[in-house]
Amino acid sequence: MLARNRFLLLVVVGGAALAIISLSLQFLNLIPTTPIVEERPFQAIDGGLGVVLGKSRKRVFPVPHTQEPNPISEAYGYCNTPNRTEQAWEGHSPADYKLLSVQVMIRHGDRYPLYSIPKTKRPAIDCTLSTSRSPSHPLLNSFISHMAQGGRGHWESPLGSVPRLPNHNVCEMGELTQTGVVQHLRNGQLLHQAYKRHNLLPSNWSPRQLWVETTGKSRTLQSGLAFLYGFLPDFDWTKLTVRHQWSTLFCGSACDCPARNRYLEEEQRRQYRLRVADTELERTYADMARTLGMLTRQLRAANPIDSLLCHLCHGLSFPCVPMGDSGTGGCLTMSQFAVIRRQQLDDEVDRRRVGLYHKYAILAMYPYLNRTAAKMERLAKSSEAGRQPRAGGEEVFTLSSAHDVTMAPLLSALGLEEARFPRFAARVVFELWKSPTTTQGQLKKRAGK
Repeated sequence: MLARNRFLLLVVVGGAALAIISLSLQFLNLIPTTPIVEERPFQAIDGGLGVVLGKSRKRVFPVPHTQEPNPISEAYGYCNTPNRTEQAWEGHSPADYKLLSVQVMIRHGDRYPLYSIPKTKRPAIDCTLSTSRSPSHPLLNSFISHMAQGGRGHWESPLGSVPRLPNHNVCEMGELTQTGVVQHLRNGQLLHQAYKRHNLLPSNWSPRQLWVETTGKSRTLQSGLAFLYGFLPDFDWTKLTVRHQWSTLFCGSACDCPARNRYLEEEQRRQYRLRVADTELERTYADMARTLGMLTRQLRAANPIDSLLCHLCHGLSFPCVPMGDSGTGGCLTMSQFAVIRRQQLDDEVDRRRVGLYHKYAILAMYPYLNRTAAKMERLAKSSEAGRQPRAGGEEVFTLSSAHDVTMAPLLSALGLEEARFPRFAARVVFELWKSPTTTQGQLKKRAGK
């Protein structure tokens, strides 16, 4: 009687409403399948849904929303304020399954804007860390102390020169805030709680069993370290190597792809055409520019939504300028903000309808997904009966700290087209599970049922 194991791949996503796809057991090819309705409803996770992928070729979609999303409430959801209760789906599987590996991609946490609005004061936010300032976290103080020992770790160039903590009294452009640190301490702690009974990483884990990678931006490096500390408190720095990904697509040495670039250019043209055809958006930008006393095209180039989102997420009033002799002046308004966010939501719908972005995303994320699949396949093979374990073990936990421009194409490439744009501190988690050994007779009995 031959013994067989089944492998189950679970994907859990926080921060977006998602659908479900299936993967082949070889994990290398997406399988186009017919949608069916699942009998058991999904429970929302902090605005997201749990996503389960198995060997069966079922594809399950959550019930679509019948109402258009409200631009303001959707924007608050994008902030992902870390005082909300979240029901984590990670660590759940059929009974008696063994967890073999977990691979996580995160978007960095809350950050200071990348752009400033001309003629206005920059938002006053402190980017140092303090347990006396909200939001805080029980691990924050020990996290700060542990980061001071980071010189004992191994850092791929140029990461060794990147600060491990945000450290400016007045935030620099794009800098991670305390909110962003707390978001990922919570994320890591959620996964720590979810996996502790599965003994994924033993107490004597080896350097080979843990893989951490990040882009060279301080906000991704610091987010990754906060997540890792929440997941593995007081980890041994001497065992840790932090690897550098120079491309935001995490494509390593396989980044050259002319076809991918062509699809991206076509997608950007589609986005531009939709934007200039929106008369309400044009009027809103003109009104905002008139208030600030500047040209409309100059305001557009400053990407004001980035700064306005920061004001919203941190509970700050929108920027104002004093009244001038020409009658200009005043404050930017929530209604103007809502128009810009509404257009962005419309763009997401049109992007899915046209399909250019999906084609771009498949090519863009193929190197990352192929690498992820190869890791899972190695673990699946190494877990087979009679296999001799490799010295130092296999890589069982991977953390990739990335950007919205990484996670958005990842979700699209996976076929999760209903996903919202990734919010701050969003996460995608790939879990690989192994079933208990099943004999041929048991398989036939189950098939008969």
